[in-house]
Amino acid sequence: MLASLMVGAARIDPLAAGRDPRAALVLMESRLPRTLAVVLTGAALSVAGVIMQALVRNRFVGPDTVGTSESAALGLLGVTLIAPGAAVWVKMLAASLAAMAGTALFVAVIRRLPPREIMLVPIVGLVLSGVIGSLVLFVAWQFDLVQLVSAWLFVGEFSGVVAGRYELLWIAGAAALLAWFAADRFAILALGDQVAAGLGLRAEAVMRLGLLVVALCSAMVVSTVGMIPFVGLVVPNIVARLMGDNLRASLPVVAISGAALVLACDLFGRLVRYPHEIPAGSILGVVGAAVFLTLLWRVPARG
Repeated sequence: MLASLMVGAARIDPLAAGRDPRAALVLMESRLPRTLAVVLTGAALSVAGVIMQALVRNRFVGPDTVGTSESAALGLLGVTLIAPGAAVWVKMLAASLAAMAGTALFVAVIRRLPPREIMLVPIVGLVLSGVIGSLVLFVAWQFDLVQLVSAWLFVGEFSGVVAGRYELLWIAGAAALLAWFAADRFAILALGDQVAAGLGLRAEAVMRLGLLVVALCSAMVVSTVGMIPFVGLVVPNIVARLMGDNLRASLPVVAISGAALVLACDLFGRLVRYPHEIPAGSILGVVGAAVFLTLLWRVPARG
């Protein structure tokens, strides 16, 4: 995090911010908000990935591959067209509700699939996300809003994050914390509805809580910095292979690992063409794809 505070087009010394007004201004208005946004995004998306995989009992899905993020963009586009002057909280509410509806639709669809066809689950997710994304682009094209939705649908980046433009990500962080308090319930639900009912768990209530967590995390990230790929897919798989399926123990590690991964990619994007930047979403698209293919190829040591 200290490296993130020090790297940028403007050369400052964060340790001298107390006696240098210019360094203090850059630090408080740009560097610190950006660093916090990166950390919150990585932690929230990785926790959302864990919850998503527990809800559908499949490790090959994530919020960015089942239509959740595209549904959040559809909600934002809808409220932009209907009430362009709506308050920020109204837009966030619309994005969260749309993301929850899109995720619920995915869960409803995969429950009709044959239980042994586990590879159909990510395929259905990719098809659904493609359909919803195409719908968003089509509607945006009709109203000349393609440039606006491209900030939500395509690779996310943090260069525009300043004080006052990232604070909604704290809601995603709070949702991730809520997931930790309910970790045991999600772990039981991942064993199946019948097992959960046998243990006295209200499966539908836990399912709705999980959808809420995934929707809040995805909607806040999409509306603030755009779509960040692969974090919710690869980080939970790596941690699960190292620590097993104890969600209460592994969720903090998942959150820290997701934050570290996004922070590393954002730093690399800032340094590789300094003082210009490559979006963190582009870096994660390459790194995440390579890591995911490696995970598919290597046999897990446990779990």
